[in-house]
Amino acid sequence: MKPPINSTLLPSLPHQGPLFHSPILITQKMVMKKHPFLSLSLFLMVMCYTTTISAQTPAPSPSSSPTDIIRILKKAGGFTTLIRLLTTTQVSTQINAQLLNSNNGLTVFAPNDNAFQSLKPGFLNSLNDQQKNELIQFHVLPTFVSISNFDTLSNPVRTQAGDDPDRLALNITSSGNQVNMTTGVVNTTVGGSVYSDHQLAIYQVDKVLLPRDFFIPKPPPPAPAPAKAKASSAKKSADGPASANDSAAISLKLKNGMWVSLAVAAAVVFSL
Repeated sequence: MKPPINSTLLPSLPHQGPLFHSPILITQKMVMKKHPFLSLSLFLMVMCYTTTISAQTPAPSPSSSPTDIIRILKKAGGFTTLIRLLTTTQVSTQINAQLLNSNNGLTVFAPNDNAFQSLKPGFLNSLNDQQKNELIQFHVLPTFVSISNFDTLSNPVRTQAGDDPDRLALNITSSGNQVNMTTGVVNTTVGGSVYSDHQLAIYQVDKVLLPRDFFIPKPPPPAPAPAKAKASSAKKSADGPASANDSAAISLKLKNGMWVSLAVAAAVVFSL
């Protein structure tokens, strides 16, 4: 058995349960009373260590990540062909950069996979890189438009493909929540909202918006100006017949003069 603790050596404490009868706790209290400076030093060391650990702990990363249109479309599903075109034309990178550096926002009309499958077979493969880029840009408005604000747009609506009112015209009309669109080649409606965060709006459309630019024949380039050598040759050829005419006229005059001289000489002879 352990020898009993001499209560005369311990400070009298009120009875508050078994915790206050612990010899270790009582010994610590005695050390604090006998060595106050040691306890203060220990306290400062603990506080310094805690501050150092807190300073070394990295700050938590922000919870919101930059907007990524590819990630949004993948999460929505059903936009495989559009994602491929956005990636190969690098329009997705351009859109993400615009969202970071501009306060105007963007609006994207997203044709689903069924819309691309309804195109004429081989149509996409017939387009060159510039035309594919123009096709995707034709589906992007350079401002954020909510579903209830399409009636505030002025037709033709300007897209990021350009502002040619004949070849790249997009006309939008709305009645309530129904939004109708026409390009002069395709008529379609907005099928619903895919994503909206008050900076980027993505709306599903059931047809690919084809601009008239792909179907109107391009005007022929202006004819080049004639070369100087050809102009000089034409001038010489024009001078040739004029010189021949002048020579013929001179010969006729000489012949007429000769006959006049002979007639005068004959008249003189007969007068004699």
